[in-house]
Amino acid sequence: MRLLVVEDDRSLAEALRRGLTQEGHVVDAVHDGTEGLDLAQSGVHDALILDVMLPSQDGMSVARHLRAEGIHLPILMLTARDSLPDRISGFDAGADDYLTKPFAFEELLARLRSITRRGSGAIAQERLVIGDLVMDTVSREVTRVGRVIDLPPREYALLEYLMRHPGQALSRTMILDRVWEYGFDSFANVVDAAILRLRKAVDEGYEQQLIQTVRGVGYRIKA
Repeated sequence: MRLLVVEDDRSLAEALRRGLTQEGHVVDAVHDGTEGLDLAQSGVHDALILDVMLPSQDGMSVARHLRAEGIHLPILMLTARDSLPDRISGFDAGADDYLTKPFAFEELLARLRSITRRGSGAIAQERLVIGDLVMDTVSREVTRVGRVIDLPPREYALLEYLMRHPGQALSRTMILDRVWEYGFDSFANVVDAAILRLRKAVDEGYEQQLIQTVRGVGYRIKA
């Protein structure tokens, strides 16, 4: 998944970014409410981890703005306030779940899995299947004809994006926006190189080639 972390405590934001990246996610991290709102409106993220106390505008305001605009991005709200009225205020603002600091990273992961399962069908789908290629998004295991394929986090995220859009031609720009971090300064050849590595892992040695080039557009996985 591509996640957005909006947290003004830079050490916590960096710890979350590192931990979530190690779990195979693509993570954008910002430290300001207004910047967080702008990014959350971009439509490229699967979930938002949102602190309450933020500069510019607080997390409650960010959540209310998103919901008022009809944006149903799953929101996990973080706060040091643990009273019942505070939690109710968070849910009323549009949060899907509420986690009180300090928290265990494993609990944050579990809550993220929970709120994204409640989301759109594409996000909620835990087992992706394209022919004999299977991805379990909970265990993060990828197999083809039962053989386990070990993928680095970037290639895993790329394959997940392709498998969630079977048969759809995805441009290099779309892939960059979805699989690489916000602000990543790159060219389309970064996508081409990642596709080459993914093809080697997924298609090499098999008669049916699943990852296809769409001339003049980008790439797709065979439906």
